[in-house]
Amino acid sequence: MSEDCKQSCSSCTENCAERQEETTDFSEKLHELSKIKKVIGVVSGKGGVGKSLVTSLLAVTMKRMGHHTAILDADVTGPSIPKIFGIKEKVTGSELGLFPVKSKTGVDIMSANLILENDTDPVVWRGPIIAGTVKQFWTDVIWNDVDYMFIDMPPGTGDVPLTVFQSLAVDGIIVVTSPQELVSMIVSKAVKMAEMMNIPIIGLVENMSYFKCPDNDKKYHIFGKSHIEEIADRHHLKVLAKLPIDPKISAACDQGRIEFIKGDWLEAVAKVLEKMGETKTMKIAVASENGMATEHFGHCKEFKIFDTENNKIVKSETIANPGHKPGFLPNFLADRGVNVIISGGMGGGAVDIFNERNVEVVVGASGEAKTVVEAYLQGSLKSTGSVCHQHHPHEESDE
Repeated sequence: MSEDCKQSCSSCTENCAERQEETTDFSEKLHELSKIKKVIGVVSGKGGVGKSLVTSLLAVTMKRMGHHTAILDADVTGPSIPKIFGIKEKVTGSELGLFPVKSKTGVDIMSANLILENDTDPVVWRGPIIAGTVKQFWTDVIWNDVDYMFIDMPPGTGDVPLTVFQSLAVDGIIVVTSPQELVSMIVSKAVKMAEMMNIPIIGLVENMSYFKCPDNDKKYHIFGKSHIEEIADRHHLKVLAKLPIDPKISAACDQGRIEFIKGDWLEAVAKVLEKMGETKTMKIAVASENGMATEHFGHCKEFKIFDTENNKIVKSETIANPGHKPGFLPNFLADRGVNVIISGGMGGGAVDIFNERNVEVVVGASGEAKTVVEAYLQGSLKSTGSVCHQHHPHEESDE
């Protein structure tokens, strides 16, 4: 430690022995009276592509499908959500916290315009204050039994998107784009930011994709050829929907009647979001010895069995190998509800039985059993297809 040390490691460039790396948790706790099942961020790489429209239509569509929906308007300096829903009331509260304003059909909404004295007053705040306001919409507002919350993010990759990704419990994001090639490049920045922050990307929605002529029913691409498939392929993403240029959509937004517009443009997206709400359970077994995946399935010492929910391990147990008899082990594990068996190697007879019992077989694995399962859940563990044929199937089918 030098004599000039000011004990400020975060701003110091010296690599001294006393230097300590700091890890900061930026996550903010939801209000204790709030309950939100799924949080979906709606983002774009630039302004003017219809992000707020997509946010509103998603909330309306999910509401029509019987879900309690909410919108947290994080676009503090350009809050258009209240206008789209025709909301003029102001936020109320008590000593417990703030209450979001309900739309005509019951969508809960919190926006900067709902706390300003006049809707046209500019929000002349610096970045940290704006980011702090967004966090308060999460921590100080009472969101009552919300099934799906949609966060209308400001455009770009600045302070507020960073704050939302780091501080709020976002389950996934939807990226909104338009057909222009310039926008495609900027969307790639938003996608890469989400990837850097480890936020799952649900898919892409293209707004202003085409105009459908009412006279001849033909589609015209006003802004030129779409590039959304190229972006999707580049980042291995899904194209969730394409919204048209439609005067009735603009009129509904201007009149504050987005909840009463007729259209099924985002119903496919809503079904994808509904699947996110389902709990995906799986039981994964690893043929192991001393906690490590072993090469020989039939002669393993034990089976490590992991219960998973939504690709996360929630429980594990160890079961001793009950005995090596031809054809016995595959049925033994299948009867216990195992969906996936992971091993270093396996005989062809055992593979056939597992296939008959609809149990996925992954062979060629090595390493610590838990790590192997985590790699499988992340999609990075692939079967090598290595099947042991050194024994006659009638003599030994489980090797």
